[in-house]
Amino acid sequence: MSNTPTPHIAAKPGDFAKTVLMPGDPKRARFVAENFLEDRVLVNDVRGVQGYTGTYKGKRVSVMASGMGIPSIGIYSYELFNFFGVENIIRIGSAGAIHPDLKIRDVVIGMGACTNSNFAAQYALPGTYAPIASYELVKKAAESAEKLGVRYMVGNLLSADTFYDDSASLASWQKMGVLAVEMESAGLYCNAARAGKNALCICTISDTPFAPGNDCTAEERQNSFTKMMEIALDIA
Repeated sequence: MSNTPTPHIAAKPGDFAKTVLMPGDPKRARFVAENFLEDRVLVNDVRGVQGYTGTYKGKRVSVMASGMGIPSIGIYSYELFNFFGVENIIRIGSAGAIHPDLKIRDVVIGMGACTNSNFAAQYALPGTYAPIASYELVKKAAESAEKLGVRYMVGNLLSADTFYDDSASLASWQKMGVLAVEMESAGLYCNAARAGKNALCICTISDTPFAPGNDCTAEERQNSFTKMMEIALDIA
């Protein structure tokens, strides 16, 4: 019996390319499709989570939103990896700067993902699992950023379960060299590892929690983080 369509993705086998770009925001997915993909086709719109497949410089590429948080990207990435034949998922998201040298619109390539989530407990491992990106994707993304002249850093992200953190813990993560905080990459990296697939998180700094006042607007996060999009499309 086929596992497709799923309760969350109303697509057929073959509708998705081998590589899927995955922003959190459905409107950012639509922006990528409308501004970068030729011959794009809407392949999913369940719950307004829009997925498109088209071509970029002759390469077949898909883009679909993940929603916010590890539970949400956990569902979508699991189904794409395990039911739709997707080999690579590249998250293109926004993040808050933790490292003091990061500025608004800098790009962070997530080599690893620290987390306060309990997502990896499902694997019943006899220790603490360290979610990491696929090295080949990390390498290609860094090379692409160099080629495009994008200001970037490579290192650890924090995938937080809490946007409003009552313990104000970012300073503790900063002491450990964590670069930026977002909410999805650890779950994505765990699903990729379990499925034997590849994943990477590329984020654009949209706010600076230690120096507030110049945060990007929702519209800017949706439409203006094009350098991150170009890196992801370049390595797709």
